Amino acid sequence: MVMNIFQDIFAYEFFQKALLTGLVVGIVCGVIGSFIVLRGLALMGDAISHAVLPGVAISFMLGINFFIGAVVVGLLAAIGIGFINQNSNIKNDSAIGIVFSTFFAIGVLLIAKANTAMDLTEILFGNVLTVRDVDRTLTLIVAGVVIFVVVLFYKEFLMTTFDPTMAEASGMPVKTIHYGLMVLLTLVTVVSLQTVGVVLVVSLLITPAATAYLLTKRMSSMIILSASLGGISAIIGLMFSIKFNLSSGPTIVLVATAFFLLAFIFAPKKGVLWKWI
Repeated sequence: MVMNIFQDIFAYEFFQKALLTGLVVGIVCGVIGSFIVLRGLALMGDAISHAVLPGVAISFMLGINFFIGAVVVGLLAAIGIGFINQNSNIKNDSAIGIVFSTFFAIGVLLIAKANTAMDLTEILFGNVLTVRDVDRTLTLIVAGVVIFVVVLFYKEFLMTTFDPTMAEASGMPVKTIHYGLMVLLTLVTVVSLQTVGVVLVVSLLITPAATAYLLTKRMSSMIILSASLGGISAIIGLMFSIKFNLSSGPTIVLVATAFFLLAFIFAPKKGVLWKWI
């Protein structure tokens, strides 16, 4: 079966392009997901992934690239959450819930008005085989920018993640760094839409990083392992989706979940089996 899948991949160019796109998305989600998991911002990732839906719908209705509308709306959602949290006594999770549900409801209403329901369905659940060349190129560019920024400001991200109080005392712009991370999260979320979809993108952001967290103690090792798991999950998931004619998004997510379950059970010192023994 594996050999047949490889023959299909090397026989058809669009399989190769889909594999490259899935690999890049898996890696960049693993990188940014590590910071999201350690900062306890999984709910923020979920909120932004759903909040971009109105932007996607508006882009289709206006006939422009969905990336533009999705990024703009995603950033507005992140800013809105921060504004509510900082200017009221409402806690962060409540602010996320308010903004997330409002934007998602607007997106659902706009989908009902749009005449491109099939394309929007693929945005919801993902189909890496239908990604256009222009979107694939955009994915590669965004992934390169995100990884470059993470490497360039690794020290700042690391310090504000583990000790924001000390980081602020040392003169680091903690809030600016936080919003910078939200920008990166929004970019990664948007470029992942056609691969795993709005509904499942948060899983690809969180699951590989959570798996890596169970297997290592060092931040640098966690990022590398999370990116590797994300990329491997994308490759294996895409192969299974091609072989058995399944949706690429759910298949990739289920592979990532399988890796998590293995780590959850067998991880040294942290796994359930290790603790039981």
